[in-house]
Amino acid sequence: MKYFNQAKENFLSNEQYFSKYATKNSEAIRLKEIDDDIRTPFFRDVDRIIYAFSYSRYADKTQVHSYKENDHISKRMIHVQFVSKIARTIGRALSLNTDLIEAIALGHDIGHPPLGHFGEYLLNEISIKELNQTFAHNIQSVRHYMNVENNGRGLNLTIQVLDGIMCHNGEMLSNTYIPVPKTKEQFIDQYNLAYSNYETSKRNCPMTLEGCVVRISDVIGYIGKDIEDAIELGILKREDLPKEITDILGTFNKDIIDTIVRDIIDNSMNKNYISMSKEVYNALWKLKEFNYQHIYSKSMTEEEKNYYRNGMNKIYQNYLNAITTHDKTNIIYKIFLDSQDINYINNTNPKRIVIDFIAGMTDDLFLHEIERVN
Repeated sequence: MKYFNQAKENFLSNEQYFSKYATKNSEAIRLKEIDDDIRTPFFRDVDRIIYAFSYSRYADKTQVHSYKENDHISKRMIHVQFVSKIARTIGRALSLNTDLIEAIALGHDIGHPPLGHFGEYLLNEISIKELNQTFAHNIQSVRHYMNVENNGRGLNLTIQVLDGIMCHNGEMLSNTYIPVPKTKEQFIDQYNLAYSNYETSKRNCPMTLEGCVVRISDVIGYIGKDIEDAIELGILKREDLPKEITDILGTFNKDIIDTIVRDIIDNSMNKNYISMSKEVYNALWKLKEFNYQHIYSKSMTEEEKNYYRNGMNKIYQNYLNAITTHDKTNIIYKIFLDSQDINYINNTNPKRIVIDFIAGMTDDLFLHEIERVN
């Protein structure tokens, strides 16, 4: 390439404006070394994530509300884009590495199964029963990018991106997020431990300040939008929002985002951590509790939950039986195993293969498969 060096310098030119706490591109670590490219390593990871087959499936995966006939209700694709935009806004204001932020944000939920967090709960039940290992979407996201995507060969993303994905858990709200530096080996140890001790792993801190930005942005990305969706579906009325919260954060999603983002920037500028004011943090905590009580607990009826639980267990057994009997007519072969690398097939427990397959399903395929086996 005639202008390779100049192009590479152009990609790196914004580093001169980085904060001293930002992650430099030269610090990127991969599990396997790759040839040089004009793109910076985290920019390259963004490309690897968005061009993967699994990224397209975001468009038909539940955020909160499954199978609602309303085109304006959020899907997982919209959520990850919101998180990416919010996190990059904070990251640019703080002079951080926005390529690293974007890669973590766009990849962070790829391990979410159909039916959102309820689907995650169901797969966790199956995983504990069948493998004596927990299932969590953030850990599955890392597994997917290391072992499942690219026909079982993985995408070889940087450790900083994988770590940010592993430690993104937006359900664990904190007032201050402080990065904890890690070696490649320490990251792998935390990842492996998560299968036996997930409660501990949820509290793992990202190794970069950029990962900390994505972690709080995950909360900001869903907290207000879930309210807008609930209002759109008639589950909630705007006047139901507690005044003690709206007086601080605002009433509409755009106001909630703006308030929290500005507060984070004000309290994190030139710091080696990400923080909120006590007032905004307390209001955000109360809003999160309000959402759980009035939105998330009402997203499915008990009848629906029982139907999906029975259905997931049935398709799990159906796929496992197909692998055991080598039934190549089964869908798990047709759209998954027939294209997977032989090393993935030979070195993966069939029970784990089935969980990988179900975790990657869209909502529509999941429902179709439940109907097929019933």
